[in-house]
Amino acid sequence: VMGVVSLWTVIGLPAVAHRWFGSGDLVWFLPVPVLVLVCVWGIFHTVRHQHEATPFLLTLALCFLGYTGLIISIWPNIVPPSLTIWDASSSPSSQLFALVGTVIVLPIILVYNGLQYRVFRGKVREGDAGYR
Repeated sequence: VMGVVSLWTVIGLPAVAHRWFGSGDLVWFLPVPVLVLVCVWGIFHTVRHQHEATPFLLTLALCFLGYTGLIISIWPNIVPPSLTIWDASSSPSSQLFALVGTVIVLPIILVYNGLQYRVFRGKVREGDAGYR
């Protein structure tokens, strides 16, 4: 599906085709489709060999690469072609306020979740009564 949408976008929107192929930046953008192909091959390869975590991680990478391709295609416009990222963003003071809040709260959340996993590690085992 990602390949069909990507081809349709390049064929249907000349600005996107120019962004990818006409601006001389293809060398910088080429790793995205190459890594997409590597991820797709890796997903099919690891699913056949019954790996558990690898297909999930490769799918996450594939989603990230899809968004990266989208950003490359429409940059710097958020709502193509009328609104740039700088027009859509909040003021620097608001961004600083959010950054300070994130820097304070995120470590607290991560430490709390880590402690939860540590406290409850090994408490329930498969086959115990009440575990299904």
